[in-house]
Amino acid sequence: MKPKHQRLLLAGAAVAALVVAALLAMPAMREGASYFYAPADLAEAPVTPGQAIRLGGLVEEGSVERQPDGVSISFRVTDRLESVPVRYAGLVPDLFREGQGVIADGRMQADGTFAADTLLAKHDENYMPPEVADAVAKAEAKAKARAVPPAP
Repeated sequence: MKPKHQRLLLAGAAVAALVVAALLAMPAMREGASYFYAPADLAEAPVTPGQAIRLGGLVEEGSVERQPDGVSISFRVTDRLESVPVRYAGLVPDLFREGQGVIADGRMQADGTFAADTLLAKHDENYMPPEVADAVAKAEAKAKARAVPPAP
């Protein structure tokens, strides 16, 4: 076989290997993708129970309840328009507290409760994750639009 044919065969095999790798990776990436939702988004278009999502908003004031087992916690995430109950078992981030931004990865349950696998809390007094800030701003705009009095 000529060197030119060997190079073409090798290049073809490399392209075929890349295509096979991409085809194997695509379903795995699709299964691992989680989409960001605010509580108002979930109220408008509920997700399928068990679907992996990312929930973000503010920890509702007065909603944090620590369970007797010492590791479980329940609270509500709000975007000031709607709120979603959340359950989490594990170590809570040091910066987690009421009124602060939080992003939770997990799955919606059939009863409407969000079962969180991980919690991410804001970093400092001035920072709010961009997704949470956008969701809160969008919810406040919707609330203002609802509160506009009808024209006489």
